[in-house]
Amino acid sequence: MPTKEDLKKKVFGSIEKRAKEITEIAETILRNPELGYKEVKTAALVEDQFRSMGLSYKKGLALTGLVAQLPGKSNKLRVALMGELDSIRIPVHPFADPLTGAAHGCGHNAQIAGMLGAGMGLLDSGVMKELDGGVSLMAVPAEELVELEYRNKLRDGGKIAFLTGKQEFIRLGLFDSIDMALMFHVELAEPPQKVAVGVTMNGCLAKFIRYKGKESHAGGAPHLGVNALNAALLGLMGIHAQRETFKDEDSIRVHPILTKGGDLVNVVPGDVRIETFVRGRTAQAFQDAHRKVNRALKAGAMAVGAEVEIRNLPGYLPVLNTPSLDNLFSANMAAILGPEAIGHSPHLTGSSDMGDITHLMPGLHPMIKAGSAKVHTESFCIEDTRLACIETAKGLAMTVIDLLWEGAREGLAIKSVHKPKYNKEQFLKFWEELCKES
Repeated sequence: MPTKEDLKKKVFGSIEKRAKEITEIAETILRNPELGYKEVKTAALVEDQFRSMGLSYKKGLALTGLVAQLPGKSNKLRVALMGELDSIRIPVHPFADPLTGAAHGCGHNAQIAGMLGAGMGLLDSGVMKELDGGVSLMAVPAEELVELEYRNKLRDGGKIAFLTGKQEFIRLGLFDSIDMALMFHVELAEPPQKVAVGVTMNGCLAKFIRYKGKESHAGGAPHLGVNALNAALLGLMGIHAQRETFKDEDSIRVHPILTKGGDLVNVVPGDVRIETFVRGRTAQAFQDAHRKVNRALKAGAMAVGAEVEIRNLPGYLPVLNTPSLDNLFSANMAAILGPEAIGHSPHLTGSSDMGDITHLMPGLHPMIKAGSAKVHTESFCIEDTRLACIETAKGLAMTVIDLLWEGAREGLAIKSVHKPKYNKEQFLKFWEELCKES
């Protein structure tokens, strides 16, 4: 009978044999970036891989998502391995799509390659028949919370209920049978550290704001108009006036953009639009901040006699970490890279819909230090492709073996002591009620 270490060696070798194929997947996705809920080419690539692996899968989930199944010898536990299909918009990025400006400035191309690589290793090595649980390979759309107006139209049209993919997967029941979820993210390289565990992140609420004024000739009769841009600017200044009331320990971030400032330069602006996040270290913190932001936005409208429509949209819950999963993954990556490569992450003030998953079940979300620059910048690319795509795939697959080996003892132990913040119904109710607030 093989030992757990025997299985890890088999997986290690199987991934190594397909290293070139795995890195080519990441490269192909890099050169074909797509924005969230529009990831048609990337989803087709994943589907081709699932089909070539002989897997049972479903597609078109939350518009573009896919889920494939790797069964074990029994089904005592089910682990999700996730990768994100989408990119962001950075038109000046060297690999940006010239038409849409989409670019992989966050390394999601490596996530998909790593998720598929881990699946290949578990499948090709034959170790799944030795494990007491199954694995769901999930290609999830729309992690980046962007294009709020576009996604809100999808929401109003009944095509989605949430603006991000993992939340949609929760709503659709795709996590109903999942016991824990594993993934990774890529960050700036910081030698000698190559892996950072213990990641926690801010949560946020998203807002789409529309100021309505009255158009008039800007030169000939400005007194007959109501300037919606002035209302918006006053609202934004009101937000700035609130910043000193945000507590340092809450890590509040509010960063609005004007997406429409009017229609013509010689017409008093009657339709002005803003998108913003209100982020915070806890759900309570960002809820308190969002109410202050709403007051400021309403005051801007009142000052000039305009109207304002504020749509609260589901953002992300804060990312929580599961130390027991961090420890398993750290040990496996240390065995590959050496103990000096493993570090611990400070709290991060960005956000991810992985936070919503970690409120329902144990989750792993380490940072892999393989980037050439900070994420979401024109300079970001994956500098160490082998680390991001191959070594991390090995670490994930080895962690799956730890969780599902010998009656899924380790995984069941982690599940038994984990206390989720919400069940599915509570989760859905939280976002429904918060989005109703005015």
